[in-house]
Amino acid sequence: MSFSEFEVKKIERAAAEFLEAIRPPVHIRPQLDIDVRFSGQSVSVVEIRPHFREPSTTIESMVAKATYVEEAKHWKIYWMRSDLKWHLYTPAPESRTIEEFFAIVREDKNCCFFG
Repeated sequence: MSFSEFEVKKIERAAAEFLEAIRPPVHIRPQLDIDVRFSGQSVSVVEIRPHFREPSTTIESMVAKATYVEEAKHWKIYWMRSDLKWHLYTPAPESRTIEEFFAIVREDKNCCFFG
C-alpha cells in the first residue's frame, strides 16, 4: 500500500522544511547535496556527491530511512551501516510523525546518519 495524496503532501511539506534546514549552501551542492525520496511505505534521506574517480557521475548514498507501520501507526527509523544493511536506530527506533523522524535525523544524536 502506498501513501494517500494527503499523506504525500504532508511528507513533501515536512521534507521541504527538513531540506531547507539541512542542505548545504547552493555553491556547495554540486559537491555535496541531500535529498529526500519516498516509495511504498518508506521515506529515505539520500546524500548525493560526485564519484571520486569519475566526477561526471554521481553517487547516492542512503543515510536514513523511515518505514510507516500501518497497524502500529508509527514510523520505524533505520540507518545504513557500513555493511550496507539497514539497522534499527536504537536511540529512537520509532517516531509517531514524519516531522519527528526528520527532527531525529537532523539531531543525529549518535552520529549514525551523517557521521
